[in-house]
Amino acid sequence: MSSSTASSGLSPLTDAAPLSLCAREPHVPADRLVAEMVPPPRFDAVRFATYLPDARQPSQTEAVRVLGDFAAGLGGAPATGSGRRGFLGFGKSKGSGKGKTAKGKAPAGPRGVYLDGGYGVGKTHLLASLWHASEAEPARKAFGTFVELTNLVGALGFQKTVETLSGHQLLCIDEFELDDPGDTVLVSSLLGRLVDEGVALAATSNTLPGKLGEGRFAAADFLREIQGLSAHFRTLRIDGEDYRHRGLPEAPAPYSDEQVTKAAYATDGASLDDFPHLLDHLARVHPSRYGALTDGVAAVCLTGVRPVPDQSTALRLVVLADRLYDREVPVLASGLPFDRLFSEEMLNGGYRKKYFRAISRLTALARDAKGVAGTA
Repeated sequence: MSSSTASSGLSPLTDAAPLSLCAREPHVPADRLVAEMVPPPRFDAVRFATYLPDARQPSQTEAVRVLGDFAAGLGGAPATGSGRRGFLGFGKSKGSGKGKTAKGKAPAGPRGVYLDGGYGVGKTHLLASLWHASEAEPARKAFGTFVELTNLVGALGFQKTVETLSGHQLLCIDEFELDDPGDTVLVSSLLGRLVDEGVALAATSNTLPGKLGEGRFAAADFLREIQGLSAHFRTLRIDGEDYRHRGLPEAPAPYSDEQVTKAAYATDGASLDDFPHLLDHLARVHPSRYGALTDGVAAVCLTGVRPVPDQSTALRLVVLADRLYDREVPVLASGLPFDRLFSEEMLNGGYRKKYFRAISRLTALARDAKGVAGTA
């Protein structure tokens, strides 16, 4: 029996009890971390042609054009050696199989693109479309979030990660995070090594909702933090409003404990957990395993949602929210609405970008859970 059922005093509605995330302690081998560096299931079918630019935001149409040229310029032929190919093929010599210039130097010029924009303007859609549009075989292109990349380094070690990714043609980094100086230096050093090996780069991060009218806010931070790599990136500003709230109804109000529990028992593959217990469990599972934690879960049902107690817990919840969103797992919950998960101090602090992203994504998943709620 799940902890939420026991605590609520409710009896099981069927013989088949729902899953419990708290009962799972997945072990993920390093090679799975590498193999899973592809666009998440939510973005399996996205392409440049399926991105619908807002007619009022010409920067969105321009981004599609530039990224299409980026993908076409990458080509698909294998390459070897340091500096083997530049962004859009710049600097490729006619007589060198290693893509160096006549003087033997690595090709100059921008070899990466940075998508600068606010929440929900379609940056991940465009980044995944770039990955799909690249002619390289899947084993020679990688797609992951900033956190997944740091987790990969933690699993493989720095030098092994360089060796593993240096054979790639393209590395796409979603949600580049600027709030942890140590991780930023680590990833910047990694990207520097990969640029030397000729790997093309593409990255996104977010501006704050209140900063959308202030120009290249995130871009300035990004280029400052990666320092010597800034010359390798062309910045594309993508303006617009959060599509997750564009013409969509407000997130549904939380359900009762009884409704959530009934829905969990009535939904094949659903999990059921008490929210505070789940937060405790996340502290015992490395964030690199949160994706595996949700393997085979059709819906996440949570009882007793309440504000997270501290920043470490909040950051772990952000990672889980990202993995659930990537996998399109609806979330049905009782307790407080998701926009009250984080304190005002957290929302005004250094990790505010992550918390706003988590609220946006959990709200979208709560909308997706209406069908699950209908089974109660």
